Amino acid sequence: MKITDINGSVTLSNDIKMPYLGLGVYKTKNGEEVYNAVKHALDTGYKHIDTAAAYFNEEGVGKAIKEHQISRKDIFISTKVWNSDQGYDSTIKAFNNSLKKLDMEYIDLYLQHWPVKGKFKDTWRAMETLYEQGKIKAIGVCNFLQFQLEDLMESSNIKPMVNQVEFHPFLTQESLQKFCKNEEIQYQSWFPLMHGEAFKIEIFQELADKYHRTIAQILLRWNLQKDIIIIPKSKSKMHIIENSQLFDFEISEEDMFLLDSLNRDLRMGPDPANFNF
Repeated sequence: MKITDINGSVTLSNDIKMPYLGLGVYKTKNGEEVYNAVKHALDTGYKHIDTAAAYFNEEGVGKAIKEHQISRKDIFISTKVWNSDQGYDSTIKAFNNSLKKLDMEYIDLYLQHWPVKGKFKDTWRAMETLYEQGKIKAIGVCNFLQFQLEDLMESSNIKPMVNQVEFHPFLTQESLQKFCKNEEIQYQSWFPLMHGEAFKIEIFQELADKYHRTIAQILLRWNLQKDIIIIPKSKSKMHIIENSQLFDFEISEEDMFLLDSLNRDLRMGPDPANFNF
């Protein structure tokens, strides 16, 4: 992945360009709160917004995008089908509901939120149908481990283009990263700042001081240098701007290795292999 500036992107396996920096809106309230967060991000230069049906804020996201001066075609929007809506017919219905709430004619990236056992293959068939109809530019998954990806791909016509997973220095899942890279499945991270726990860790502060940066900037830049798409969540205009200031410094190989070596297989969120759907 070539890192250039805030406008940079990666090319997915189907040649669609996906911005490598986006705004996540998990737990951002619908209405004014999410509207303002999206507006601040777009004003700052972000071109990628990540939402989900389960975030209950698609209306606010759509309104902010529709009312912004940036053209819709220049903004990359991803949303997700929730677990209770999985299955073929229900996924089609859920997608149409999301499209209506966002007030858009198409979605750039549609994702399965979790690998719901016994349903994720039917959900994927529905997503393939929507993709083939041109209603989605790219399709992918969230929280799929290697065995789940292999199971899905065994019976699918189209390979997932993205896998959005929990990723931070204490949970690197190197083997899953390598598998996705070999299969041309773009890795994307959630909880890159460890659900806020990163700000309490001394070694991160030492690195931030060394580079005259914030902890958030160090960890987000580390993600990018590992070819991973980032969607840091924030409601604060200051933090949204700060999280985008990643392109005028580079983490050394030595410090990249240091961050890589911190893995503890420690999850801040649920385990996809043992999750009560």
